[in-house]
Amino acid sequence: MCPSRLILEHVTSRWGVLVLAALLERSYRFSELRRAVGGVSEKMLAQTLRTLERDGFVHRDAKPVIPPWVDYTLTPLGVEAAEQVWALARWTERRVDAVQASREAYDGARA
Repeated sequence: MCPSRLILEHVTSRWGVLVLAALLERSYRFSELRRAVGGVSEKMLAQTLRTLERDGFVHRDAKPVIPPWVDYTLTPLGVEAAEQVWALARWTERRVDAVQASREAYDGARA
């Protein structure tokens, strides 16, 4: 598998896009981010954050206090990626009607 395809898969995954978009706003703690993203399980959020951190898009700042305090923020590379995928997500939202019309026309021609 081509390395660029794997990176693309990470940033355009369902949860990857939503995590990157949320972190564009500000830094989040894990539980705050889970609420902001909505619908993501703890396991999937943790996996997504680890993947994005490994790829250099997310910075995990763990403070040595009790209880543990961990903040997630975008790196400069992460901001760049987030802006790109968020632009695509916004475009998708604007074009839902056109896609729906195309689907209906396609399905009608196949019926």
